[in-house]
Amino acid sequence: MIVVADIKEITPTEVEELMNKDNIVVIDVREDEEVAQGIIEKAKHIPLGEIPEAASELDKNKDYILVCRSGARSMNASKYLNEQGFKVINMKGGMLKWEGEVIV
Repeated sequence: MIVVADIKEITPTEVEELMNKDNIVVIDVREDEEVAQGIIEKAKHIPLGEIPEAASELDKNKDYILVCRSGARSMNASKYLNEQGFKVINMKGGMLKWEGEVIV
């Protein structure tokens, strides 16, 4: 039996506070057309469907915060990356709850 650890969740406000730490990487898993409407500055864009192949390029020594529109897709990505041995946190509420700056 495989037991998947519960994924930690943090609020968008907490993400803003952590953004400038060296060990934190924000990954936006939304599709291209969604990201075109605005993405968190410094976030790395990896659409959800590309997460499995992109995982080999990620550093397991970093902490990853996963973001999508509402928090559901990023939770799926968080679970996958967690199973691969990455340290992940899901941003609760996704971009719908993000009040910080975005770049277009």
